[in-house]
Formats: sequence, structure tokens, C-alpha cells
Amino acid sequence: MSTCAHFVLRHRWWVIAFWLVVLLAGGTAAGHVPSRLSSDFSLPGQEGSETQARLARSYGISADLGSLPVLTAPGGRPIDRADVTAVADRIRTIPGARVLDYGSTGDPAFLTEGGHSTFLLVYGPKPTGFADPLAATVDRTAQAAARQHGLSAAVTGYDQLSAGSDTGDDGGLSVLGETLIGALGALLVLAFVFASFLALLPLLVAAVSILATFLVVLALTTFTDVSFVVQFLIALVGLGVAIDYSLLVVSRWREERSRGRSNDEAVVTAVTTAGHAVLASGTTVAISLVALVVVDVPLIRSMGLGGMVIPVVSTLVVLTLLPALLSLAGPRIDRPRIRKEAQVSRAWSAWARGVVRHRWAAATTATAGLVLAIVPVFGLQIGEAGSDSLAHSGVAHDTLAALRAGGVDSGVLTPMPLLVRSARDASAVAAAARRVPGVRMAVVAPPGRDGVTAIVVVPTRETVDNTTVRVVSSVRDATKNLPGYLGVTGRGAIVLDYQRAVFDDFPYVLGLIALVTYVLLVRTFRSLLLPLKAVLLNLVSVAAVFGMITWFWQDGHGSNAVFGIAATGALTFWLPVLIFAFLFGLSMDYEVFILARMREEYDRTGSTAYAVEHGLGRTGRLVTSAALILFFAFAALASAPGTDIKVLATALGAGILLDATVVRALLVPAMVSLLGRYNWWLPAGIARLLRVEPSPLHPGTRLPAGHEDGPHSPGRAPADDRPGRLQPEARP
Repeated sequence: MSTCAHFVLRHRWWVIAFWLVVLLAGGTAAGHVPSRLSSDFSLPGQEGSETQARLARSYGISADLGSLPVLTAPGGRPIDRADVTAVADRIRTIPGARVLDYGSTGDPAFLTEGGHSTFLLVYGPKPTGFADPLAATVDRTAQAAARQHGLSAAVTGYDQLSAGSDTGDDGGLSVLGETLIGALGALLVLAFVFASFLALLPLLVAAVSILATFLVVLALTTFTDVSFVVQFLIALVGLGVAIDYSLLVVSRWREERSRGRSNDEAVVTAVTTAGHAVLASGTTVAISLVALVVVDVPLIRSMGLGGMVIPVVSTLVVLTLLPALLSLAGPRIDRPRIRKEAQVSRAWSAWARGVVRHRWAAATTATAGLVLAIVPVFGLQIGEAGSDSLAHSGVAHDTLAALRAGGVDSGVLTPMPLLVRSARDASAVAAAARRVPGVRMAVVAPPGRDGVTAIVVVPTRETVDNTTVRVVSSVRDATKNLPGYLGVTGRGAIVLDYQRAVFDDFPYVLGLIALVTYVLLVRTFRSLLLPLKAVLLNLVSVAAVFGMITWFWQDGHGSNAVFGIAATGALTFWLPVLIFAFLFGLSMDYEVFILARMREEYDRTGSTAYAVEHGLGRTGRLVTSAALILFFAFAALASAPGTDIKVLATALGAGILLDATVVRALLVPAMVSLLGRYNWWLPAGIARLLRVEPSPLHPGTRLPAGHEDGPHSPGRAPADDRPGRLQPEARP
């Protein structure tokens, strides 16, 4: 790190020029990235996805229902079959549209009770994005044709309900708008922390980091698919991470300046100490995300690759551009100098002394709070949001409500296409599917281009989560041994595919992330116990967050009050893995920030109590400020359209606050105090393997002269706050 700092200072103009070019190129790239991102949820090798691909080849349509027009006769009279046929035929004239209806099949299951209304199943080509390209045309055509035959028409569907909940009145904020809101919140926090124009410097670094990340992701899209979610993460997670890292380095630079060091000496010291913590944090976040590539799912893999770029680029910018700017302009913009960094925070030092003094009570209280938060996670359901949590007003909502009033439940939103080899196999398979409990109807479609025939099986209830997809498995079991069976697809089948492909392998992903993180932190902290505690606390913290979002979103205790969205009933299948990967890495940031400073103070004094007090006194305000900045970023992300993005944002925001308060401010110092000198132990053999200096157990305190506060007198701070000259092995 010292070599890096001296290199940057010698070539600071070249460094600034390089990042200026990247900034301009990134600004151009940011406009092109959204159109290059993927919304593909396919799972190669899984039955649902393979059947979906076969359906697209045979019929040219998506496995998910595009639109669900509902026709109603006036005056409560029964609807005429010929009129339904005429409307359906008009919809069939739309290029790419395929329609199943009461008119062409005569199946009374298409009718509501009393026969006053009927629904049509309209399929279209697989969308390239999230919007069904035929939806608007189907809506206009259905209404126009219905009027000609004296009927009324309205259109619903899962996508239409999702659009109703996603856009609201204003369509949600753009990525740029969300970023500006997050930046404004960050500026307020930075202004409080620095109380000078220096607060603008981390924002400049964040702007360069975000645009540089867009540039790298644009290059990635030429080689592999990158998920649409990445654009939101770049803008807002990138904003928070870059500012957090900058905050740590700039604060340490200020601290060294206040001790009388020259500007360049302060820059070198800041990079050597705080920069080392930034490097460890960025590496940990990157590894927790890149580990997602072991999941054999294109969507998850692309999120891991795209997300990994965020901390890597942010770390590079903070360790190169920021020192160059501090060397060049730091003292000039650090005005007015209202807040000083010469002394530790009195409030945080007093808090740390209180935690050390009452460590058992602090550890017990924090653990009890985490256990309470974890309890709801045992009811977690994986799938997609239920229809009740989507639109709560509008045409799509009202149309579905009318169908339900007529005895047609929400299963019509998630029909499951079942493919057989030829039309002669269809009758027996359809009959077997109809006999499955929970199935409303099974309709045989005309053969496709290659003779493959689809049977559209409509369940009674929508198939969107762990419990409701059982009917998909039942239909599959009842038909898979019959002649001609090829496979079942649709929303419910894809949910089952994700459960097998993602969550069966998830323990291996978790183990890989935990193991690699542990090894990295052993090298960073020169300790066996501190990294183990850090990994275990991170896992507990993430579990608590899952419990909180299960309670808030899935069970609906707060989602309606805050966002006007009913209980989702499940978490969308791709969310848990992404939430875990990001939270595990981001939460570890604060652990590294705090423990790196504690390690530095222990190496200088040999006192665990002093290390806890002084380490938390120096980093407590920074960690709290960093958490607030990330929270503002995630609050802005929660304004994005889409229930899934809101769930992701609230999970990350709640996780950051929980981690920075209950875990890092209470449980971490309490446990470090309880473990005492065993925190800092690293045997010589392991140290030699990891190429770091060993850290043997010391029998007692070895404070410098004049530092009388030891493990048994944590309340007294040394008169001189300046660190002594560290030997190379004592540097964090």
C-alpha cells in the first residue's frame, strides 16, 4: 500500500488524466448500457426452461400468458359463443398472437358462474424486455371487436397487474433520478462529518466510480449477458460503496494532518492504513459476488459478474484518484475547519467503555434482538409475488376481482403449457391432467409447426410460490409416463426449476464465500478468532435481515403501510441469493473498518480494552455515517418501479442499519472484549503459510510509557493520541 501511495503521488497528474478520460467515456457508456442488459430468466438443462424453448420453436410464443381479455354480455344475459369466436378471431389477426377461448373449444370452464362472462388465453412472442409487445394491441383489438358484438371487454394478466403496481402514476424514478436523491442524502451526511468543502470530494470519487463501472459493464455485455438489475446496483450501491471507502481514507488523512504531518506524508499514511482496510473490504465484497458464478443459472451468474465490478472499480478509484486529489487539492478545500480529527470521538469512546464494562449484558441483549429478528425466516417462501400484492386498483385489478366474483380464481393468470409429441397423444394426457386436484381445465391447442402439440393446463390457484406450485409437480407426475410427454412449463414450472438449480446448490455457494472470506481476513487481521467471529456474525446478521423482510414483505406487516403493496406471499426466486451476496460483502466492510483500527491499536499498546475503546472511538462515527449514506442510496433505490427492486432495496437498507447498530456498535466490541488476548492470536506456522507476521499470545498488557490504562481500567485514555512508529509486522 505504501508503494501504491508513493507511485500515485509521483504520477498524480497522469492518474488524474487517466480517470478524467474514463469519466468521459463512462458518461457515454452509461447511456448505452440499459439497452444491452438482459432480462432472461431461462435455466438451460431444467425441464421448465427446456420445454419453454421447445414451445417457442413450435408455436413462436412465450410460456407465460401474455394477456387475459375478459368479455362480458350486457344486462346479465348469457354470453353468445359466436360472439366470443368473432372477438377471438379478430385477436388472432395480430401477428404472433395465439388464442384459446370458449368459442373455439366449447369448454364451459372458460365461463364464469351464470355464463355472463368469459376469459380468453392470449399468448404472444417472448418479450425482449419486461413489457409484452402485444399487450397494448390486444387490449385495443379486444375492446373494439367486443363493442361491435355488443359486449364489453377488459384485460388483465400477471404482467398487467405487475405493471399496475410498478409504475403508479409517474412510472417511478429513473436510475439518474434515484442516484441524485441518494447523492443528496450522502452530501448531507458528508457535510456533517467533515463540516467543510471536503465533503464534495467523496461525491466526485463516487461519480468517477459509477461511470467507470458502467464502462466496464458495457464491455462485459459484449462477452456475456448481464442482468437488468445491475444498472440499479451500479448507480446506488456504487454510490454508497465509493463514498464509504472515500470517507475512511479522507478521515484518516485529516487525522494525520491534524497531528502535524505534511500533506503527502498524511496521504501515504492514510493509504497505508485506511487504504489497506478499503482493499480488504473491496476484495471481500467482490469475492462474495463473484462466488455466484458457481451457481449454474445465467441470471444469477450475470448478477454476480456485474455486481463484482462495483467494489473492484470503487476500490481502484479510491486507492488511486483520491490520493492524487488529496495531494493536489486536499488542504485547499478543507475549509472551513470547524470539525477537528485530532482526538477520538468522546461519545463513541464513552459508548465503547460502557460496552466493555457491561460486555455480558451487551452481548446478551444484541444476541436476543438478532434471534427475535431471525424467527420469521423459518416461514420464508420462494417464488414470485402473489397477485394480491401487485396492482391494488385499476383495470387489471378490477377485472381479476370480477372474475373471482364469478367463480374463476387467480389460477387463470398462471396456466401451464404441457407439450406432447403429436396431436394423437394429446387427449390422454389432457384427460390425466384434468383429474389432478387443483386443476380447473386442460385445453388442447392446435398442433404447432413441427407437429408438437400444447395442452394448456389452468390451475385453480396461481402457481407462484413453494406451496402453490405443488399442483405443477402433481400434473407432471400424473402425465410424465404417458406416451408423447415432453414436459411442463409456465411460471410455476420455472419456480420449481429455480428451487432446484439455485437453492440446492446454495449451501455450497455460502460455504465457498465464507471460506474464502475467512482466509482473506485471517491475513488482514493476523488472527484466527477475529475472522471467524466476523464471518459467523455476518451470517447471523444476514439471517436476521431475511427474517425481517419475510415479516415485512411476505407476511405484509408494513409493506402496505409504507409502499401500499399487500403481502407478497413469497420472495422472488432470484432475490435471496443476490441479497445474501451483497449484504455479506457490504456488512463485512464495517467489520473490517472497525477491527482493522482495533488491530492497529492493539499492536501499539497490547491492551484489548484500549483497542476496543480507541478503535471504536475512531471508527464509530465513520461507520454510522457510512451506513447512513448507504441507507439513503437504498431508500432512493426503493423508489424504483417494480416490487422486486423495492424488496431488494429495503432488505439491503435494513441490513446495513442493523449491522451498523446492533452488530458492529454493540455485539462486536462486546465479543472482542470477552475474547481478550485470544482475539489477536495467529500461530507462526499459519502466518508463514499466509506470508504475514505471526501474532503470538501475549500474557498481559504492554502499553507504551505514560499509558496506564490496561484491560482492567478501560475508562482512562492516554494523554497522547499519536501512534508510535509501527514496525512492519505491526501494520494492519
